[in-house]
Amino acid sequence: MMNSAADQLLVFVLLINILILGTRRTKIAIRAIATQGIVLGLLPLLTHSFQSHILIITIFVLLAKGVLIPWLLLGALKKIESNEDLQPFFGYSGNIMSGAVTTVLAFVFAAKLPLAAMHQGSLIVPAALATILAGFIALASRRKAINQVLGYLLLENGIFIFGLLLTEAMPLMVEAGALLDLIAGIFVMGLIIKQINREFASIDTSRMTALREVE
Repeated sequence: MMNSAADQLLVFVLLINILILGTRRTKIAIRAIATQGIVLGLLPLLTHSFQSHILIITIFVLLAKGVLIPWLLLGALKKIESNEDLQPFFGYSGNIMSGAVTTVLAFVFAAKLPLAAMHQGSLIVPAALATILAGFIALASRRKAINQVLGYLLLENGIFIFGLLLTEAMPLMVEAGALLDLIAGIFVMGLIIKQINREFASIDTSRMTALREVE
């Protein structure tokens, strides 16, 4: 029963990946990443026996991924005050297709890994790979800096799913340290986005390629 519930949540995580890659509204993407964070926070309780450090990880992840980080991103989005609809380099349909293809490839590749054989019947390994690949797609295709932050979050979420396989032996401070680094990175990214918005008319990172050294 617990494995079935965990697998259902992991399928939901994969659907959220596609939503983030395909939506044109940044606010929806932020809310989707918040929902994904809440789902990931619940997974340790479903994949492992109840222990005090598992409960602490769950509470910490729910607060960090589900509340704090999305709140910081929404605050940064309000400060940007930009209504630019910057289409991804591959287009929205291209992003969705890329996400679907990489998800299928993740399942194919995961089936050949020894780690997956040790957890046969579980979606943890393919879901982790698919989420990491979705993060790479978001980073490569998105043109707004804040959308690229969402790509980093997808990458971290994929790594967190991998960490579920090691939760029993994983020290709490390792995961806490990773999340604190992520929060610090988002603070820095928020400051950079605010500065870009203040100094320039656009937050399209692709325009930085137009910069040329002045002799």
